[in-house]
Amino acid sequence: MREERKGSLELNWINKNKSLLYEYDEDGEPKRPKKWVDKDDLRVAEPRVLKFIKSVGTSPIENFDSQEKSGNMLIKGDNLLALRSLVEKFKEKPNEDKIKCIYIDPPFNTQQAFEDYDDNLEKSEWLSLMSDRLNLLKKLLKKEGVVFVHIDKNSLFSLKILMDEIYGSENFINIISWQRAPEGRTVLGQGSTPILTSNEFILIYAKSIDYLNINKIHKKIDATEKIMKQYNILVEIKGKKNKIKEFEDNYGNPVKIYQYEKCKVNRISKKRDDYKDYYLKHFEKMAQSVGIQTESTFQQNILSELPNKEDVFLVEYTPSRGKNAGEEQQSLYQNNRKLIFAKNYSSRDGDKLYRDVDMNNFWKHEEIPVTGIINEGNVKLKRGKKPEHLLKRILEIGTNKGDLVLDSFLGSGTTAAVAHKMNRKWIGIELKPSQFEKSLKRLERVIDRDDPDRTGISKDDDIDWNGGGGFSVHEIGESILSEDGEINWFHSNEEIAKSIFWIFDYRFSDDLYFDKEYEVYLGQKKEKFALSIISEEPTIIQKEELDKFLDLFKEKYSENKEIEIYTNHGVGIEKKDLPNKITIQKVPDCILEKYKLGEE
Repeated sequence: MREERKGSLELNWINKNKSLLYEYDEDGEPKRPKKWVDKDDLRVAEPRVLKFIKSVGTSPIENFDSQEKSGNMLIKGDNLLALRSLVEKFKEKPNEDKIKCIYIDPPFNTQQAFEDYDDNLEKSEWLSLMSDRLNLLKKLLKKEGVVFVHIDKNSLFSLKILMDEIYGSENFINIISWQRAPEGRTVLGQGSTPILTSNEFILIYAKSIDYLNINKIHKKIDATEKIMKQYNILVEIKGKKNKIKEFEDNYGNPVKIYQYEKCKVNRISKKRDDYKDYYLKHFEKMAQSVGIQTESTFQQNILSELPNKEDVFLVEYTPSRGKNAGEEQQSLYQNNRKLIFAKNYSSRDGDKLYRDVDMNNFWKHEEIPVTGIINEGNVKLKRGKKPEHLLKRILEIGTNKGDLVLDSFLGSGTTAAVAHKMNRKWIGIELKPSQFEKSLKRLERVIDRDDPDRTGISKDDDIDWNGGGGFSVHEIGESILSEDGEINWFHSNEEIAKSIFWIFDYRFSDDLYFDKEYEVYLGQKKEKFALSIISEEPTIIQKEELDKFLDLFKEKYSENKEIEIYTNHGVGIEKKDLPNKITIQKVPDCILEKYKLGEE
C-alpha cells in the first residue's frame, strides 16, 4: 500500500520507529520519565489475556473465546495492550463479526493538564501514541468499516497527515467541524486568542473506500422566515378535476392533464397583522411559482398542451426511468410556470417551519448543544465529556442495528451508553480506575430495567430507552513473563497457553487434553499445530510421555501433521529421536528470543 503512494506526504518525528512504554501508578497515571522501546519489545507488543471480572445484566458474555458476536465488553487497562489482544481475538473471525465503526476521542495534546486526564504530551510522544493505536484499530475494522477520530485545532493537521499515511488518503471521507461553543464564546480549556475557538473536528476514514457502507442522513433546520417569504402563494382547490387531454412522453408513458372546476391562487401580503398565524393555519396550501426548465423537453411539451395558460392545471404521469421510476408524479402549472408546495420541501412543528436537508460537515451548536451534558449518564467529567447526541449522530452515519462499535478511549462511557441504547454491540476500553468506575456505573444504570438511565438520548422518539441487555467486564492480564524473565505463575496454565499461542500466531482451540501430571492445550494455524505443556513444577518429558500426548492428538487429527511443542519441562529425548515433523520450543527461552525484554 505504501509503495502505491510513493512520493505522498509523510509525517516524521523523533523515535517514529519506536513505541512509548507507559508504566502506570495505582491511579492509572503514567509514571515519568516514559521510555522509548523497540516496537517488538514484549512490554508493548505482547497480546495479553483478557481476564473476566464479572457479567452485568442479561445475556452476559463470560468466556470471550466462545463469544459468537464479540460484544458487549467493558475492558480495564492500557488500550495499546488491549487492542493487541483484540487484534489476535478478531484475526480469525469472519468479516461480518468484526468491528463496523470506531469512534475515539484521544488526548488533544493542548499542552494543558486537565483535572481528569493528562493532556500535556510532547509532540513526538503524542504522534507515537496515536500511530501505534491507529494501526491496531485499522486491523480490527471489517472491510466496510469506518473510523471517526475526534480532535481540536492544535493537532488536526498532524493527525490528518498521520491518518493519510496509515489509512491511505484515498480512504479519507470528510472532516466534521462541530461548533461546540455558541457564537461569541470559546471552547472551555482551549485558551483564548483574538479569534475565538468554538469548533472541534472529527476526521472520518474508511477501512476501504471501495467497500464503504455508511448511511446518508438528514437534519432539520429552522427556516420559518425564509419559507414564509419564499412560499407565499395560497392555492385553494375546490370541486372536481376533469381530464382534458392525454398524450405520451418520449418513452411512451401516458401524461394526463386535468383542470379543476374551482381553483384560487392568491399571493398573501406580509402586511397582514395576523400574517404568521394565517400562514401556519394554511401551511398545507402554501406554494411558490417557479420557472420551467427551458432545456426540459418533457416540461416544454406539457406547456404546449395547456389550452389556457392562466388557469391551473394538474399533470399526472408515471415515469419509467430515473430515481422516481414507477411512482406517480403530480404537478400544478399556471402561466407557463410550476406551482411547488412548501409541504413537499419542509415540515411544521408548532409555530416553526423546518427544512429537511442532507447532512453536511458543519454541525451547529444548536443541533448538538453541550449545555447540561455534565450530568448525562449521572457521570461528571469536566471539559472532555461529549454529548450523547453527538455520538448518536455518528453512529447513525456509521452503523446499523446490530453492528459492533469500539471506543478505546472510553472516558465517561458515552460511546458505549449510546451504542447500547441504539441496539448496537460495543467494546469499550478505559485505563484510569476512576474513569473506568464511572463508565461501569453508567452502563449499569443504562441496562437497569427498574430505573434505567433517562438522560441524553434516552427519551428521543426513536429511542425511548427502558433498560435491558447486558455486558461483560474484563481487565488486561499481567505479562506472561515476570520481570526476571521467568514464567508469570499469576496466570493459569490455560491462560499461559493462550498467550503463547497468540505470541507465535496460533489460534487457541477449545480441544483440551488432561493427563495426571500435565495439562496439554492445543493451538492451530492452518495445517500446523502447537501443544502447550506447561507446569509450575516442571519435570522431564520422556519418550513414552511424548508418545502419549501425540496419541491424544492423533485421535482427532492425522499423524502426518507438523507440531510445535511449547514447554518449560525438560525433555529426555535426543533431537534425532523426535518423531517426524515434531519440534520442541523451550519456554520462556523462545519468548525471550522473540522479544527484547528489558532492553532499552
